[in-house]
Amino acid sequence: QVQLVESGGGLVQAGGSLRLSCAASGRTFSDYFMGWFRQAPGKEREFVAVISKSGGSTNYADSVKGRFTISRDNTKNTVYLQMNSLKPEDTAVYYCAADRALRTTTNPKLYYYWGQGTQVTVSS
Repeated sequence: QVQLVESGGGLVQAGGSLRLSCAASGRTFSDYFMGWFRQAPGKEREFVAVISKSGGSTNYADSVKGRFTISRDNTKNTVYLQMNSLKPEDTAVYYCAADRALRTTTNPKLYYYWGQGTQVTVSS
């Protein structure tokens, strides 16, 4: 079992920044690639960013490229999502997820472990 706990969400004005954290416990963190997803009210959960097990490879949704940065610290069992230049359309519940498949994926259905989510609200 892997337990994931997100933190760092909140209310921010458009143009502001937030950093989300996701602390993992239960298994060897570096065995898992990590993803961030988000879900706005009435919408499906969508991919935001993913990072490989070593942290050497990342991938982003087009909507966040150049504004968001995913990183991980395998010594602290934590993955981060630095969000800059936030827009009202970034408002959603943000989830981190983990899986130990061989290749990273942007498909939420292929992630086995999920956190409970943290709310991010961007005001205009």
